[in-house]
Amino acid sequence: MDISIEASWKKILSSEFEQTYFQELTKVVKEEYQNYTCYPKAQDIFRAFDVCPFSDVKVVILGQDPYHGPNQANGLCFSVQKGIALPPSLVNIYKELVNDVKISFPSHGDLGNWANQGVLLLNAFLTVRAHQAASHQGLGWEKFTNAVIQKISAENEGVVFLLWGGFAKKKAKLIDTNKHHVLTSGHPSPLSANRGYWFGNKHFSMTNDVLKAQGKTPIDWQV
Repeated sequence: MDISIEASWKKILSSEFEQTYFQELTKVVKEEYQNYTCYPKAQDIFRAFDVCPFSDVKVVILGQDPYHGPNQANGLCFSVQKGIALPPSLVNIYKELVNDVKISFPSHGDLGNWANQGVLLLNAFLTVRAHQAASHQGLGWEKFTNAVIQKISAENEGVVFLLWGGFAKKKAKLIDTNKHHVLTSGHPSPLSANRGYWFGNKHFSMTNDVLKAQGKTPIDWQV
């Protein structure tokens, strides 16, 4: 089966694409897109990979589901299309950014500029039915994205993993912390952030400190 994904990822993940679970996943997702409204657009399912080649990955931010409202999801976790109202979690991410690295509050929610600099914005589940959060969990996406994390851990060096909230923190066991850097905090959702588990984590400046210590170009967090 031909998978439309950036060439370096296609090579590194070729063994996953050949597995039975992925073949079944692909079949079910195609049926879902034919029979229901699903997000993101089919051509954006692998956008996180397409705009951030394997060898370019310096930072990984892990989300859970794509947004399930109209015109929100664009294939990058926490990101929305330009012109779409900012979701609450993204508002809190921006508030922390403004306080941490002193950028101006962004005017839109498309995080493509981060991805172009080597930030892999990876959802654990790459698709969702409209208005039904978590509707595509259990199809096989998590097995696939766990494999992605393990490949990055095994074959890259010095990547900064930002794990926000309980779901993301469970992925730490997939990462070789002798080779990589893992930063954890509460989730930027209002429920977590308003309890004091998000604001002040300084993950953006800490990420750049780690990158600069390795001689890597820091991320320009302005979107």
